[in-house]
Amino acid sequence: MNVPTPPPGDTRSSIPTDARRARWAVSMIFFLNGLSFCAILPRYPELVESIGLSNTAFGLAVGLGPVGGLLAGLGAAGLMSRWGTARVAVTAQIAATTSHLLVYVSGSWLWLAGSLLLAAACDAITDIAMNGHGMRVERRYRRSIMNSYHGYWSLGAVTGGVLGAAGAQVGLPLWIQGVAGLVLFGAAAMVAGRFMLPGPDSTERTPVAGPSPASAADVPADAAPEGSSGIRIAGMSLRALGLIAALGMVLVFAGSSEDAGNTWGALFMNSTFEVTPFVAGLAFVALQGAQTIGRFTGDAVVDRLGDRLTARIGALIAAVGMSFAMLVPTPVTALIGFAAVGWGIATLFPAAFRAADDMPGVPQGVGITVVGWLARVGFFVTPPLIGALADAFTLRYALWMVPLYAVGILVFSGVLSGRDDTSADQDR
Repeated sequence: MNVPTPPPGDTRSSIPTDARRARWAVSMIFFLNGLSFCAILPRYPELVESIGLSNTAFGLAVGLGPVGGLLAGLGAAGLMSRWGTARVAVTAQIAATTSHLLVYVSGSWLWLAGSLLLAAACDAITDIAMNGHGMRVERRYRRSIMNSYHGYWSLGAVTGGVLGAAGAQVGLPLWIQGVAGLVLFGAAAMVAGRFMLPGPDSTERTPVAGPSPASAADVPADAAPEGSSGIRIAGMSLRALGLIAALGMVLVFAGSSEDAGNTWGALFMNSTFEVTPFVAGLAFVALQGAQTIGRFTGDAVVDRLGDRLTARIGALIAAVGMSFAMLVPTPVTALIGFAAVGWGIATLFPAAFRAADDMPGVPQGVGITVVGWLARVGFFVTPPLIGALADAFTLRYALWMVPLYAVGILVFSGVLSGRDDTSADQDR
């Protein structure tokens, strides 16, 4: 892990009050970020039916959404530099919740695609900024807490999934769900913003010891010293850029795996088994519920195994679980398969964001921005791909892509830190 170990005698009681409050404020933004959008997902079948979309058309609309994230993510570092991670995270989250209302009231393919594009743009900026501010708080704590943030995102996603599934079951009009979300979630984001850390985002970097080998995937601390010669892109050496790109690829496959439950879970359950709307929504809930547990327990697991081994074990769990669900298709095995995927990818986003933010030779804010931007590629590419395969072969066969995503995680997981790296970090 890439956080300094507390000195002997350091206890939880020594953590400043403002840091404790900021931790809960950041956790609230993560929770709201997952809750607001994921409440929409169980209601996708209603939108598809009301607009009259094929799987391919729907997949294309969902796939175009991340284009907004790819474009907006390029400007995240500049926004954070000027306004600070706290203000950017809160403002972008409120804008995202507003755009979600537009999704609920979509009446055409173009409207749906446009509103999803806007929502993804706001989400990309929120995602990068809240992770950046979360790193500030983690440095105050001087121990790993990043997995817990993402655990709150998953908890919000599960809550949103349950609310959306319940709304679908009772026939709650889509527009009412959207308006209620805008009012309640927007107000909660504003309250959270009042308790985030003040001052420049570089404040907590000063007292922290030099980056650990874990943060650079075995790159020496002097790999990119100040004033070194050679080609540099966005302030990064080619070696650092390559490692950042590899971290991004881990998230491309992790995001693609998550999208299998987010976008297609309810549709798969409905088309394959003809279950009730609530049961259809449980595919998403199963994935996010297992991911929530994996993230809240993730810091202890990574402490023991390291990010690299944790990722590899998780990829195997995801591949085996989803393969089982596809080979023995029943509602129960499907839920087990989606849960295995959620558990398997639970720690990947926190691990990659932390490694990118602490990587030597990478300017502040740039690594986390680039990795977050690359993660959007998976959300952009896979929905149209799965949609086209579903129209050609049915969703059951299209979702065989998920075990292939697990192979991709295995291939690029070497860039993450191992157990020996963690031990070295604790010796600092």
